[in-house]
Amino acid sequence: MKLPIEPPIAPMLSASAAELPSGEEWLFEPKWDGFRTIVFRDGDEVLLQSRDEKSMNRYFPEIIEPLKSALPERCVVDGEIVIVGENGLDFEALLLRIHPAASRVKLLAEQTPVSYVAWDLLALDDDDLRDVPLEERRRKLEEVMKRAKPPVHLSPVTQDRALAEDWFQRFEGAGLDGVMAKRLDSTYSAGERTMIKVKHRRTADCVVAGFRWHKDGEGERIGSLLLGLYDEKGRLHHVGVTAAFTIAVRKQLVKDLAPLRENALENHPWREWAEAEEAAHANGQRMPGGSSRWNRGKDLSWVALRPERVVEVAYDHMQGSRFRHAAKFVRWRPDKPPEDCRYDQLEVTPPYELERIFRGTS
Repeated sequence: MKLPIEPPIAPMLSASAAELPSGEEWLFEPKWDGFRTIVFRDGDEVLLQSRDEKSMNRYFPEIIEPLKSALPERCVVDGEIVIVGENGLDFEALLLRIHPAASRVKLLAEQTPVSYVAWDLLALDDDDLRDVPLEERRRKLEEVMKRAKPPVHLSPVTQDRALAEDWFQRFEGAGLDGVMAKRLDSTYSAGERTMIKVKHRRTADCVVAGFRWHKDGEGERIGSLLLGLYDEKGRLHHVGVTAAFTIAVRKQLVKDLAPLRENALENHPWREWAEAEEAAHANGQRMPGGSSRWNRGKDLSWVALRPERVVEVAYDHMQGSRFRHAAKFVRWRPDKPPEDCRYDQLEVTPPYELERIFRGTS
């Protein structure tokens, strides 16, 4: 490739904030929940660079030709690879696309094709635009993206903070992650946290039904707590983990949770899972939730607890029936009965049509 910017480059990063900034100097756009991807194009050559500066071409072959049709002959564009499912963006389906087998990649490319959402233009022809203010880069991006059509899209933007706040509420139903804020006069600072991201934060009361040992302290330190919520039929579902504890707290948790380990599997709602995992481990078989290509070498075995303690956690949003990211411990809830920890406590966001977002309508 002969471009003014040679791959790989570190993408510009963001810092979290509790609310959107005020002022006329800001540009707002949706925060897409997918794989950050910088596209380098030089004629027939297209490189999809991941956030960790690796090539993703082999995983998403179906997007190469659409990018050639949508983008200028020679350019570098920053954006996101996403999968649009029936209920909005589907990050779980996106994770499945990272597969070592070429035959599997080909099949998934047909079954769950990806889309690309562009939001920044870093180079055009022989011009390196990284030192050009965002306002001008955006204007150029809109010009070069005029011929784009699905599955390649231009991310909508606004300078209207009120509209951005409205997006923050409505777009979540489409699976988006929040709202980004960027200064109109900002340059593209690779590797630096110059953007601002505002994500949804909520709390939920969950049952603690098990734990995993810390990787460096089995028997001495708790690594993470396994969280559960009951459905309308009274079945306890594993919805995620909470894991950010100090060393002192990890050690104390071993003592605090010890009584709940006694006879924990006798009537445990996940007993079959635990027994199957134990049998599979003895036979050298990997069970769902065990070590995989996503966490190769990581021990995901767990210890059952009687589901009697309740914890309040903070989370951003749900991915299907689970927390999208690890939840943050808030406090213990000794006043809360475990059976009250149900899905119906969660805030429900109505779905929003992604087509409207892709068209840039409000």
